[in-house]
Amino acid sequence: MRRLVQVLFWSVISAAFIGPGTVTTAASAGARHGASLLWALVFSTLACLVLQEASARLTIVSGRDLGQAIRTQFSRGAVGLLVPGFVLCAVVLGCAAYEAGNILGGVAGAALGTDLPRAWLTAAVGALAFVLLWLGSTRSVSRILGCLVAVMGLAFIVTAVRLQPAPLGLIRGGLLPSLPEGSSLLAIGLVGTTVVPYNLFLGSGIARGQKLGDLRFGLGVAIVLGGLISMGVLVVGMAVEPPLAFAALAEALGARVGGWAELAFAFGLLGAGLSSAITAPLAAAVTARSLFEDGGAGRDEGRPSWGERSWRYRGVWLLVLLTGIGFGLAEVRPIPAIILAQALNGLLLPFVAVFLLLVVNDARLMGRAGLNGPVSNSAMCVVVAVTVLLGSLNATRAVVSATGLPMPGEGRLLTFAAVIVLVLALPVGRALRARRAP
Repeated sequence: MRRLVQVLFWSVISAAFIGPGTVTTAASAGARHGASLLWALVFSTLACLVLQEASARLTIVSGRDLGQAIRTQFSRGAVGLLVPGFVLCAVVLGCAAYEAGNILGGVAGAALGTDLPRAWLTAAVGALAFVLLWLGSTRSVSRILGCLVAVMGLAFIVTAVRLQPAPLGLIRGGLLPSLPEGSSLLAIGLVGTTVVPYNLFLGSGIARGQKLGDLRFGLGVAIVLGGLISMGVLVVGMAVEPPLAFAALAEALGARVGGWAELAFAFGLLGAGLSSAITAPLAAAVTARSLFEDGGAGRDEGRPSWGERSWRYRGVWLLVLLTGIGFGLAEVRPIPAIILAQALNGLLLPFVAVFLLLVVNDARLMGRAGLNGPVSNSAMCVVVAVTVLLGSLNATRAVVSATGLPMPGEGRLLTFAAVIVLVLALPVGRALRARRAP
């Protein structure tokens, strides 16, 4: 029973990354490239487990969450302002990008079952999220929405099994990394939608009072189940003709499982969008508080300066929420916007992962017994290297496209991205040695 409670407790992490972004990006990958990008979901599921375990272990061993640890590590001079400020901007920007996808995805789910104008649906979803955030009554509602998402996930898993995809194709796509022409944006998007940067701060913040063994079991089961659902979405996407449309995806579910699956998709997509529309602004506000809270010394109208009802805390989540509502009211096409948002978070992930790698290797913070071991460090370094490689590949492609120069071949782009990884490895390696020194 205790282990089951741990799985339910840590399912908040998997529920946070199974949103409209996961459905859209994974299904688009399947529709466009079949099973060839399945490896990105396998990698990102393992990467999510490695990084989330490290962020939670940091809190258990040191008593500080990730934001507090970063602030402690970089507290001197101008760096003491620049590093926390950079991390905050990266997380808030990432949350704002996610929020755009959350609102657009939630509205798309609602639109599958109603003929109401999208502007009205956007206003309704945004207003409901605002009220719940303002009142702070989000936990019970999120549980209900999480149940809708779970039913949607079940529909995808059942459909994926009934499609009976070729086992050898799935094994090849899951174990042999490849980047078909035009797939690099989707590949980094699959990583960004699973290893969510703000989830690292969220997981670190809720780990207080946990036991390390229970933490690893509950977190491992929850994340692996979430990864399997994401893989099921990709397999179902293989049955849809590109370009992907939510209506076509719902029809694919209904045709192979039954009408209940089509309805479950509509409600699940709405539930995932609304639930994530609450989580992303809250995560941005929690991150800001952990980076800049003054321990309650500052006061604002008789409350702590970063209390949940303070203008600073509410201002951060309101900024993120308004960004999502703005994209919805602008009637941005949801699927391209959601894929771009996931790719943006994939670009931001390496920065947060590097900071996490540094703090869990600090002997003063973790103690000699709590330092990352060789296996954990190797796994984290591989995660950082792959995310930097994919991010550099997309950034280079964007720069070349913007300048109007002829696009180099995929081999040259990969070589250039690998050089960037090697150049960045030198300063990171020196910083690790300095922090581990007794």
